[in-house]
Amino acid sequence: MRIGFTYDLKDDYLALGFGEHEVAEFDSPSTVAAIETALTSLGHEVERVGHVRALAARLVAGWRCDLVFNIAEGIAGFGRESQVPALLEAYGIPYTFSDPLVCALTLHKAMAKHVARGCGIPTPSFVLVSTPEEAAAVTMPLPLFAKPVAEGSSKGVTGKSLATSRAALIDVCTQLLRDYRQPVLVEEYLSGREFTVGILGTGKDARPLATLEVMLRAAATDGSYSYRNKTQWRDYVEYALLEGGDLRRAIEDVALATWACLGCRDAGRVDVRLDGAGQPQLIEVNPLAGLTPGYSDLPMMAEKIGMDYTTLIAEILRSTLARLDAR
Repeated sequence: MRIGFTYDLKDDYLALGFGEHEVAEFDSPSTVAAIETALTSLGHEVERVGHVRALAARLVAGWRCDLVFNIAEGIAGFGRESQVPALLEAYGIPYTFSDPLVCALTLHKAMAKHVARGCGIPTPSFVLVSTPEEAAAVTMPLPLFAKPVAEGSSKGVTGKSLATSRAALIDVCTQLLRDYRQPVLVEEYLSGREFTVGILGTGKDARPLATLEVMLRAAATDGSYSYRNKTQWRDYVEYALLEGGDLRRAIEDVALATWACLGCRDAGRVDVRLDGAGQPQLIEVNPLAGLTPGYSDLPMMAEKIGMDYTTLIAEILRSTLARLDAR
């Protein structure tokens, strides 16, 4: 197949004056090269396209391909992850991963939780805060956890995110509102263990790839899976495969139910944390999970179960082609 490849390269945006923190979710040249190499080794012709504006220019000029492998995150707004999928749908070009509706829904963590709750999926109580005054009016019992409603890669999560007093909650919400210019998700703090479930497939064919437990090392800062801990995980975080048993089944049941409820496709991750009673609760969903070898959770899971990187990319493509054939 002739495969177009859409992505957001960190270097492109840094050259335009964006800050390092602003481009945290974007990809490096090595990630782009790794995916291209995998696709080429599977026998496909790959044409690098880049970000949404580069894609738009090509489409207007008449460029077409058989399929687009899309990992573009977008740069602004709640619909940023939907921009490339929506543009491809307008031109009738198939692509990997989830559709525009799913990408927008899951990026906005509060809306995703509303829909998940409607499907009966357990998730901690929450409110959405848009002003410091709204933060002061929150009546949910402490402790509470605050983070931007539409960021990835743990952006905005710091040691201040866990608020144990009303004053601390107002302070962290005020800071997040100022720094990220979007509402803040304030939710019940879950005191139990944290996991991330990798999923391959779509609909009834979706299956867990693996489940990793996220454990902070003694040297970890902030006391949570913060931006600093996540980006410097070799120093601060240990990831361990969760072996079979009742706990793993319960966690993966929540993840698969969430995947089906929200309509996610091909591959991604669902993050789950245990409450004080040890029951799994949905935290958030990533339908456009990172694919950086040796760093991102999905490739890390694959490696831990003996699946090489090219096979992981092949499994993603297999899911995409299977659902296209079914359609």
